[in-house]
This record gives sequence, C-alpha cells and structure tokens, in this order.
Amino acid sequence: MRGPCETDCVERPLSRALRGLGGLVGAHPWPFLLVPMALSAALGSGFHLLPSRKSNDIEAQFTPRGGQAKIERSMVRERFSTRDAERFSAQRQTTEGTFASFVAVAAEPSHTLLTRAAFAELLALDAAVRGLSGGGRAYTEVCARRNGSCSSPNPLLSAVGGDPARIEALLPGLTFPLWQGRVILGFYLGGVSVGPGAADDRSRPVRAAKALHLFYHLQEGDPAQREASVRWLEAFLKRIRDVLGKLKLASVRVAYFSSISRQEELEKNAELVVPLFIITYFLTISFSILSCSRLDCVRTKVWVAAFGVLSSGLSVISSFGLLLFCGVPFVITAASGPFLTLGVGVDDMFIMVSCWQQTKVKHRVEDRMANTYAEAAVSITITTLTDVLAFYIGIATSFPSIQSFCIYTGTSFVFCYIYNLTFFGAVLALNGRREESNRHWLTFMKVTDETQHSFVYNVCCVGGLYDKATGTEHEHPMSGFFKNHFGPFLMHNWTKVAVVLLYLTYFCSSIYGCTLIKEGIDLRNLVDDHSYVVQYYDFEEQYFKEYGPRVMVIVTKSISYWDSSMRADLEHCMKVLENSTYVDKKLSESWLRMYEVAARRMSLNIDDQSSFIGHLSILFRENPQSRWDVNFTNLEISASRFFIQTVNVTTSVDERILLNELRAHASYCDLPLIVYHPAFIFYDHLIVIAQNTIQNILIATGAMLFISLLLIPNPLCSLWVTFAIGSVIIGVTGFMAYWDVNLDSISMINLIMCIGFSVDCSAHISYAFVSSKKPSLNDKAVDALHRLGYPIVQGAVSTIVGVLVLSSTDTYIFRAFFKIIFLVISFGACHGLFFIPVFLTFFGFLGRLSTAQNKIDCKFDENSASIEDNVMQLPIINT
Repeated sequence: MRGPCETDCVERPLSRALRGLGGLVGAHPWPFLLVPMALSAALGSGFHLLPSRKSNDIEAQFTPRGGQAKIERSMVRERFSTRDAERFSAQRQTTEGTFASFVAVAAEPSHTLLTRAAFAELLALDAAVRGLSGGGRAYTEVCARRNGSCSSPNPLLSAVGGDPARIEALLPGLTFPLWQGRVILGFYLGGVSVGPGAADDRSRPVRAAKALHLFYHLQEGDPAQREASVRWLEAFLKRIRDVLGKLKLASVRVAYFSSISRQEELEKNAELVVPLFIITYFLTISFSILSCSRLDCVRTKVWVAAFGVLSSGLSVISSFGLLLFCGVPFVITAASGPFLTLGVGVDDMFIMVSCWQQTKVKHRVEDRMANTYAEAAVSITITTLTDVLAFYIGIATSFPSIQSFCIYTGTSFVFCYIYNLTFFGAVLALNGRREESNRHWLTFMKVTDETQHSFVYNVCCVGGLYDKATGTEHEHPMSGFFKNHFGPFLMHNWTKVAVVLLYLTYFCSSIYGCTLIKEGIDLRNLVDDHSYVVQYYDFEEQYFKEYGPRVMVIVTKSISYWDSSMRADLEHCMKVLENSTYVDKKLSESWLRMYEVAARRMSLNIDDQSSFIGHLSILFRENPQSRWDVNFTNLEISASRFFIQTVNVTTSVDERILLNELRAHASYCDLPLIVYHPAFIFYDHLIVIAQNTIQNILIATGAMLFISLLLIPNPLCSLWVTFAIGSVIIGVTGFMAYWDVNLDSISMINLIMCIGFSVDCSAHISYAFVSSKKPSLNDKAVDALHRLGYPIVQGAVSTIVGVLVLSSTDTYIFRAFFKIIFLVISFGACHGLFFIPVFLTFFGFLGRLSTAQNKIDCKFDENSASIEDNVMQLPIINT
C-alpha cells in the first residue's frame, strides 16, 4: 500500500514512472538485454588500466590525508637536511627509511645470543647480506654511509670486529640500556637480563640477551638513489631464503623484513580477488537457483536466477571499468566491493521475482512487468538510494583507502540498480514469455498443465500451474511457514518476553563490547597470515617493545639561545616532556645541555650572541653529530632539535595517549616547539579514526532518515529507522571487540555500510505493519512477517553467501570485511524477524493510527484502482 495521499508526492509519481518503464521492458526486452551487455564489454576494457591505477602505498592510503604528522614532517625537512650517503643517522631520519632488517633470536629460549657460536653465525649472515647485489649495484654502492663507510647494522657486531670470540671479552663491560655513555642498546638487544649492580646512574651490566636486531640502511637521498636501493631490496627479498638455507644457522633463529615488505605483501593480496570472486560467483548462482527453483517445470526461475547473478557481475565490470578510465585510484580495500555488490544485486533480483510471482499469470507479459516494476522497483529504489548515499557520504573521509572503497562500491550499486531494471528486467520478461506459452525451462518445449499420477512425470513434464483462487503463482512454502507457524509463535506472550530478554542481553553485551573496542590498524594485518613479515613482527613485539620511537623535539623558529632565561624556558619545556610516563628522561639527548656543560667546564661565556655562536665549534668538535641538530641561517640558529626516548609504548592506546600527551606539552610551551617521529604518521589515524567514524555515521544517518521520509513517508517508520540504525551500529561495534576486529580504516568502511543496510529492514517491516489491514496488533505483525519473512531470509543468506568465501582467506582485510558484513546482516535480520515485530505490538496507538490512515479518501491516477485493490506487498528487504 502506498502511504497516505498527503505524503506520497514522491512515491506515487516514482511508482507511475517505473510502471511505464516495466511495461516498456516487457514489450521490447531485447534492446534492454543487449545494450547493457555491450556497455559492459566497452567499459570492461578499462581493466587493462588496473596495473597503472593501483595505489596501495600504505602511508598514502591508510593514514589520514593532511595529518598533523605529515605537516610536521615537511617542517622538519625544510629545516634539517639528511645526507645518508655521507652522514647517516637513524634517529635523525624524517621517514621510515629504506632498509633491510633481521631479528635474530636464540635457538633455545633459555640460551643467550651473547656467545661465540651465535656471533659466528651472525657474522656469517652479515657477510652474506653484504655480498648480495641487486639491479647491478652491490651493497656497498647503495648502503647508507657514515664516516666514509657503510653504517653498522648493530654496534655489537662492529665492536667484535669480525672475531666472534671478542663478544666474551666485551660482555663484562656491556651495559644496558646505555652502553659507553652514548649507544642505546635498547634498539639492538632484546630479552636482556641485567645484573644487580649499576654501572652508572643510567645503565646496568648485561648478563644475557635473547634477541639481536640488525639494520641495513640504504640511501634514499634522491629518486635515483632510492630506485637503486629498492632494486637491491627486491633482490634481497628474492634471495634471502636461499641465503639462510645455505648458512644452516644452528644457534639462532632469524626473521627478516624490509621497508618494501609490507607494500609487496599487500599487493599480493589483491591477486586473490579474482579466484575468490569466481568461487563466490558460483556459490551465489547455486544459492539463487536453489532459492528460485520450483517443482513446476514452467514456473521455476532457474534462468532468471542465473542471469540475475550475471547482472550483478556486469555491474561490477561496468563500474570498475568506468572508474579506471576516469583515473580513480584502486586500493586493496576496493577489492571487497564486488563481493558486496554481488550479494546486494541478488537481493534486488529476489524483490523483482517475488513481485512477479504476485502478478496475475493470465495477464499479458507487458502488464505483469508494469505491475512488477510499480511494486518492486520502488522498493529497490529506496534501498539503492540509501546504500549508495551511505557509500558516497563515506567519500568525505580523510582516509584515501576508505574513499576508494566507497566510490568503487557505491558506483557498483548504481550500475547494479540500472542493470536490474534493464538487463535483468529483460530476462524476466523473456522468461515470462516462455511461461506464457507454457514451455519447459530447459527444453523450451510446450508441456501440459494437467497433473498425472506419477510424481516424476509431474515434475519433469507438467507445468504452468497456478492458484486459481488468486490468479497468481502458488505461494512459496516458506511464506506459508511465516504466516502459519513462525508469526503466531512469535506473538505468544511468553515468546515476546523471551524476545525482550534476548534484546536486552544483546544490547547490554553490545554496550560492554563498545568499551573494549581497540582503535588503530595493526600493520601486520595488511599482510597474509603466513607471510614472513608476521614472524618478524612477533619477534619485535616479544623482545623489542620496551623502547619505542626516539622522538625529535624541534624548535622551529629562531630564539635567543644565548639568553639564560630563554635557555631556562627551553629546559623547562624539555623537562615537562621528559616527565611523561612514556619517556625515559635518562636517555634524552640535548646539544644545548652538552654545550652548557662544556662551557662551564671550560669557563666560557655563552650569555651573549657573538660568544654563543662563536664557541659552538667546541661542541661540534667534542660531539660531531650535534652539528646536524643546529640549523644556521645568516649566522643565527633558525631551528634546532633535541631527542627524547619513549618507552613501554606497547598498544595502540599507548600510541594515541603518547602522541596526544607530547603534542599537548609542546603546544603549552611558550616556545615554538613541535614533536615528530616518522611513526607519528601512522599514530595520527588513531586520533581521527573515531572522530571520522562518528561524523560519517551521524551525517549518513541524517541522510538516511531524509530518504526514508521522502520515499516511505510515515513518521512511525522514521522512528523505527532511527531505532534500528542505532541498535545495529551499537551491536556491530560491540561485537567487533569480541571478534578481534579493531576500529580502523577498514572496519570504518563497514560501519558506514551498517547505516544503509539497517534502514532497509526497519523501514519496510515497520511500514508493512502500519499499512496492514488486520484488526489487531498481533495480526498486523504476523501479516508483516508473512509478506517479508522469507524475503528477509533470502536477502540475508544471499548477502552472506556473497562474502562467505572471504572468511576462509589468510588476509585480515578480507576476514574483517566478512565478519562485519556477517554481523550487519545477522543483526539486521534479527531486528526484522524478531525485535521490531514484537516491539511494534507494544504500542497500541499504531493500530489506531493505521486505521485512521486507511480511512483517508485518497485520489489515485487513472491507471490505479482503490486502496483495497492495490495493497502494496512490500515483498523483500534489501539486506
């Protein structure tokens, strides 16, 4: 039934227009069949551009565009140059760098690596790596240099000087975390056991260590250098397994990694999409055929189901091809779009098939198609608008990976809608002509409609039967189940109590889960579970998590360093930063402190500008690296930097708190300070992910309500739309925590989808309830379930089948997508089948309002009949 005549100003003309389109498709199906196929073939040629459109740069795609750390990085680059071919310093890098790395762990957990045997194997590994070449360049040609030679991969390896026996001589003087007063061993030694005595006020003697880090940094000073370094890394990754196999390491276990590893492993995941989609395609076809099959060899919809799935496939080809032609970047997250499009497209097919089955079988195909479109196409339009709008609103996010997914999937939904009204509609019309002439679905030969005694004969050779009382096809047994069994059972008082208790349990569990949700993307989740990268990350987390980023503290403008009060202010700012629970103040590095100590020791006056600037050469002679932290411009210090050492930054929560805390301290300082580390580029998304998610959800929810009011104009529907959106989002977010899914740029995509899908179910089930002619509230609920119960199940199962194959992959991105879609569809279906029907019966005014609405004298157009003759069946929900 249409809404009250004073509020159906959009729905009625839309239904009239779609009725005309349905009649046109029914009368002339072939153009509507062939044109989409030709268009898909033309647009599909855009896939040859896919390799050039791939944009899987992890920093660019999975961190917020315009993030504060990216701005700070630009500021640091402007003020401090890096020449890694001459004066490399790991702590002074403004990027993650270009490098190969190993974590070596003692073969036996109870053993230490600080032995002659272990270091003999480590030295052999070091020699093997240095002997590798790639892209025609030897390691010595691409390595980052310092003091004329390649930077050391580990200070202990340099200290033994090629003689593994020397580690035993070094051990008595080895202290942790600071060695020789300047080397922070926390980055290089892991699983360290220290002795009881203190070597000084900052370090303790080392007794044993279970892990050791090796870093082979390469040059990236200019594009040519970086390209040569990347070529060497590619050769390194191809050959390192063979190298390790030949070394036959016995005392150590080794995990390896490089700066390009995550990128390469992420791109490998994209190669899984095609085989996964093929499997999904055949699963969906099988389910659709099974769902639409009948024992009647004429009325069965085998071909309709198969071509309905093909329609979704064509929409993916057309939309992706078009966007690739338009130059839209393709990110790995967009690879999940085809699976969702396939599931949703099949849902729309069920809508049209259900409405077709409710038309009079003896009417002309054109008339049946017109009636089908008038009923089904409005429902499809509503759900498509809400879903597409949800995705296109997601484009406004600051995460490029989310933008790519939203634009590719949203555009796929648009093509899916168009092709369902044209291509699939033409298939339905041609199938209707076959049914009209009573032809077999497989042989296309005419069959009799008179049943015989043999069941096998009736199934194979008898068809075209229909309900003589209604003039429509026989009702599906599942619809009868919801009418005669499920609906009455749900309306029992004790069942309602159970449903209410079930909902309260669901809601409370969801709220509690929301308090447990973790924010932030774990970079290991971007690669395959069995990738070599995972082992490296596991070793790092186990042995090297204590010492976090070594953060730069940059004075960005020129200040009067020679003014003692200014130095006191700067010292105060440093101490505030060092007092953070995440900072070890004993490991800070300040050129200014060293300069003041040297000045006091040498009785130098540094309290005026000329003296301060003139005596700096003394500091640079004692500590040459300090020269790299002072930027001179026109004989004044235009910028300088210091270093603080973070510790115990072990979780994403710690990372977010650390970043917020350090930035807050820097902003409160009266001096122009910023804090920076390359890792902050990724920490930034922890700050904005929750804000972006909430913002997009609120905007999308408002847009969904507007669309619902416009096309299903009933205030009561709006009430339940709001309820369902909030309830499903809370449920999905809460259960994400129980299912080990973080709130990150990947799951944020799916939370946006929750809005579009939850609107579908709530709007239609509540509207079916208030528009029902049944006298009692319980009867109205049963009537709504009779009309919508089976289509809800069909839509839910088809969508889950569409993404089911993703659950078996070894990639977190795809598994997380499946988990959230499963939660969205499951909770949406539960709301439609259990919660909303029961809750609606608790509000008696709904019945009175529905009665009042039914008494309104509406004015229909000349092609419409009375309200009683045109009850809208609202056949299905697009879950």
